[in-house]
Amino acid sequence: MTAKFDIISKRYWWFTLSALVMIPGIISMALQGFNLGIDFTGGTLFDLKFARPVTVAEVRDVLKDHHLENSTIQLASGTQVEAAPNVFIRTHVLDETERTAVLADMQQKLGAFEVLRMEKVGAVIGSELTRNALIALAAAWAMMIAYITFRFEFKFAVSGILALIHDLIVVLGIFSIFQLEVDASFVAVLLTIVGFSINDTIVIFDRIRENLKTHRKTESFHELVNRSIWQTMTRSIYTVLTVLFCSVALYLFGGETTKNFALALTIGFATGAYSSIFNASPLWVTWKEYEEKQRMQMKLKGAK
Repeated sequence: MTAKFDIISKRYWWFTLSALVMIPGIISMALQGFNLGIDFTGGTLFDLKFARPVTVAEVRDVLKDHHLENSTIQLASGTQVEAAPNVFIRTHVLDETERTAVLADMQQKLGAFEVLRMEKVGAVIGSELTRNALIALAAAWAMMIAYITFRFEFKFAVSGILALIHDLIVVLGIFSIFQLEVDASFVAVLLTIVGFSINDTIVIFDRIRENLKTHRKTESFHELVNRSIWQTMTRSIYTVLTVLFCSVALYLFGGETTKNFALALTIGFATGAYSSIFNASPLWVTWKEYEEKQRMQMKLKGAK
């Protein structure tokens, strides 16, 4: 694909657009934080035995009326079945009034049942596990910087990591602004986004490196990188469309429990493709041009 549009010359527009998207999210994260799900906060556990077999969909429909459709629902059965009389339900923490209302509605719509157990349970993902996840992410970034520096150069590594941080802030910010529930699957989404985004970025960096080997002195870094981006544009578009088809389909047809998971993936894949093209490589060009400018100024001072 030939360079029909100069992406690099508009890089400060792309940087501004990224800032306009990130800043509201950062403010929201600082002021109102996240809507943490029961995996982080703990919740209320119901162990119910119905007079007749019930399905997960039936139970979820009842919980939906109480805004608890994202609760964990499990059928207690030794085999894989569509319906069973014994059901485990795990919701966020409910007070006495809310528990009474849910159980009354359950009896009215699903029939008689016996409460075998009802208690408050702790978080699946505690502060220690969260801290370990952050440490693991930081270690992964450090290893990415080391690897990209070895394969390419340090400026490529820093530009790639800054693009990754952009992707994560966008996803985190949107979930904070709209107070979408954050659960254990959200952590997996963030790691998936990191893997997708850095892979797309590396493809462009690799093309830049190949073009640098035959780089003509008459061609600026600006022109070289713009040409490299367009040479990989078709591949980038095909890749992101392929994964977006899957994540959008999952969002539309996957059911209530996978909606936030699929939405986070969709946002992450889209912003990952954007940052790989419009942020990572332009950042590298900006750094290289600044370095070149500093070198020229030093030469001029030396000549004087």
